[in-house]
Amino acid sequence: MNTPRRRVIRTPREQPADPRQLRLIERRRSQLLKHRSDLKRWMTKLRRAFNTVERLQRRISRLEAATAEN
Repeated sequence: MNTPRRRVIRTPREQPADPRQLRLIERRRSQLLKHRSDLKRWMTKLRRAFNTVERLQRRISRLEAATAEN
């Protein structure tokens, strides 16, 4: 392959002049920011819960092994 890769040049799209369209875009951007922050908060809670479950499972398996020996 001696030919260089083709470069795709993208030009920015025109901004809509319609005020309703601008409000819709702005509303969607604000919703996106809100949903991203909500997801981040829930992922933190989920990670914490998952770590707790793993820790409890390890504890239970150790206790079960210890009681099976006796």
